[in-house]
Amino acid sequence: MSTDDTENGEGDEHDLDDNEKENDREQTQTSEDDEVIGPDVRERLGEGADKAIEQFDEGLIDLLAWMLETETRARIYISLRNEPDQTSDEIAERTGLYPSTVREALASLHDDDIVTRSKRQNAGAGNNPYEYSAMPPSDLVGDVVDDIQHHLNSVFNLDKYMDHSSESDNTSEPVTITVTEESDGANHDEANTDDDSTRKDIDDSEKDNEE
Repeated sequence: MSTDDTENGEGDEHDLDDNEKENDREQTQTSEDDEVIGPDVRERLGEGADKAIEQFDEGLIDLLAWMLETETRARIYISLRNEPDQTSDEIAERTGLYPSTVREALASLHDDDIVTRSKRQNAGAGNNPYEYSAMPPSDLVGDVVDDIQHHLNSVFNLDKYMDHSSESDNTSEPVTITVTEESDGANHDEANTDDDSTRKDIDDSEKDNEE
């Protein structure tokens, strides 16, 4: 074997070693990048999801606070819809509100027929506290619809209210809100009925054209 062949062979082996080391460095760097970027990205995504949920929750609470007059009543309502048959102490623990505040709000909600209450039946002897449940959201919406309708009609008739010389009726109610609650089955049957009626109209039209 010549000296050149030996030197070339050693050079090739040296080049292979360098390439392997370079590949190892690249893989190590990639792994390090994944370790640094991966958790950070996941954390940001998690924070974004939590923020979206928090904004939704706060928006819902704001809406219910408007409907129920106070944020305290709104938080109690949400707690009772999430977990019915709670005592005032259990509600206070779940919502973080003061027990005295919860009891006062529950009393007003009960007077407004928004929550119902009954004595909890304990196995042993002793004081049986009241446990509360909240009305369904559909009933709650139905109760506030009249107020919303009245306010909308007041805005609609604003010009008539301001025009004192006008002899037109200022008490007209052009805005009417109707709340209906239908089951999926009823909606499905109604949709099928509409489809059948449409097909019948098309068939009748085709017959008239043929004649």
